[in-house]
Amino acid sequence: MINLFNAGLAAYVGALVCAVVYLMSSRRFFDRAANTMMAAGALVQTVYIGMRWVEAGRAPFSNMFESLVLFAWSVAVIYLVLRIQRNIPWLGAAASVFCALALAHASTFEADIKPLMPALQSNWLSFHVLTCFLGYGGFAVAFLIGIGVLVADRGASTVKPETRETLETVMTRTISFGFLFLTLGILTGAVWANSAWGTYWSWDPKETWSLITWFIYAIFLHCRFMRGWRGQASAWISIIGFASVLFTYFGVNFLLSGLHSYAQ
Repeated sequence: MINLFNAGLAAYVGALVCAVVYLMSSRRFFDRAANTMMAAGALVQTVYIGMRWVEAGRAPFSNMFESLVLFAWSVAVIYLVLRIQRNIPWLGAAASVFCALALAHASTFEADIKPLMPALQSNWLSFHVLTCFLGYGGFAVAFLIGIGVLVADRGASTVKPETRETLETVMTRTISFGFLFLTLGILTGAVWANSAWGTYWSWDPKETWSLITWFIYAIFLHCRFMRGWRGQASAWISIIGFASVLFTYFGVNFLLSGLHSYAQ
């Protein structure tokens, strides 16, 4: 299966090269090639995850290697869905960088399939982790778009108003998507925790930081829809929210100990 993993990584690197060439040359061939390579990477990853699932006899979402593979897959799929609806040329390059880096980082961890610890031996594993990482994928794409909003705002004299409006609209939609799935992830995690540990909520570090992340994006949606925040203000909340996602994902695993320390 390592060949499939490497093929996925190569596809994302190829997508990055084609996307950069397109941005420099504006030749449509390279735009189509970049999206084709991204789709190929997502397809190869889907096959890889499926084969690993069959071989392990469980959802392959139990450790850092497997979660990084899932993270890259979710970003690629969400980007491709967005690409069907909107054409944001530089977003393909940014998404392919993210996917390639996630898989490159995954390659530094042990990839062997090992038995699950007792707390993870539950059908809730696939529901909880998959919903969380679909949320993370949405937030990652929103983070990339948030950076684009800041850049567009700084170059306001050279960027068309409708371009900035498109970026803000897509950022809001991806955050709404991510917020929905993070909410489902927290709820399924609570049910799973009650089944495994006898309590729905224990203020474990990852639970706490997941809740903090949820509140940050809840603030974004409130300010966007109820207060009409736009431009830099909303972009910064998106960026801060993704920083919280990264700490929830990486920081808690390596800096704090708790019930979720098995993810190390």
